[in-house]
Amino acid sequence: MNSPASFAPDVTRIGWIGTGVMGTSIAGHLLAGGYPLTVYSRTRQRAEPLLERGAAWADTPAAVAAASDVVFTMVGYPADLREVVLGEAGILPAARPGTVIVDMTTSEPSLAREIYAAARDSGVDSVDAPVSGGDIGARNAALSIMVGGDAGTVERLRPLFELMGKTIVHQGPAGAGQHTKMVNQTLIATGMIGVCEALLYAHKAGLDPQTVLQSVSGGAAGSWSLANLAPRMLGGDYAPGFLVEHFIKDMEITLAEARRMNLSLPGLALAHELYLALRAQGGGRDGTQALILALARLSAVDWK
Repeated sequence: MNSPASFAPDVTRIGWIGTGVMGTSIAGHLLAGGYPLTVYSRTRQRAEPLLERGAAWADTPAAVAAASDVVFTMVGYPADLREVVLGEAGILPAARPGTVIVDMTTSEPSLAREIYAAARDSGVDSVDAPVSGGDIGARNAALSIMVGGDAGTVERLRPLFELMGKTIVHQGPAGAGQHTKMVNQTLIATGMIGVCEALLYAHKAGLDPQTVLQSVSGGAAGSWSLANLAPRMLGGDYAPGFLVEHFIKDMEITLAEARRMNLSLPGLALAHELYLALRAQGGGRDGTQALILALARLSAVDWK
């Protein structure tokens, strides 16, 4: 099933489904790399930046598949992904043998395996390739890409992945990319609590948080979240690099997988509860850095 044909600009036709916070930037790198691009999004307006740069529009995921050799998906939820790939107007029913489906959604490992099996039965290749790096990594083509699927397919896709990210690692068979992303989200979720609590402590102690960051960011306490999201917290910038409601979805997938493996993750469970509180307070469409607001409320701190 793994065709030896290589992917190359001006030759390989790319399809892209999902133009959210990160998807538009990532697809733009493929356009800039010289690949013909066909785009579908539930809201056409969100695809306009790509269309203005020369991408073609398709009315359905099936139409994207019919016009493409490789189809990328980056949608919100597993249910969306199932419909986009396996639905009647989805990718798989319209894909020709030899097509490659690359799912960059953070989704369920079991769904990644299901899509892989269905694709294989149709003579189509499929990999799960969730990413980490947020809006900054997407814009700067500096994402970490965690890939599950057949090794030969992953290697054929590497020139495309290299237009999007700096770290591309084949983690294993179908679903392994999604499992790795769950590890990533666990690290971020628990780490975000520490970032928020540390800033609140600095504020309450009468320190200048900006000056404090100069001391702690370069030491053992340093992290991506501290370097990139703490300044947004201090500046009152809660625009989403990654949506709270999507992060909650990711944590719920991870906790479900943990229960299946008879694994207790109390730190992640706490982070999940705190983000649920933030969503209940109206922060579901904010960026994950808005957790500082929910924690500030616990101590009656006016973070503004």
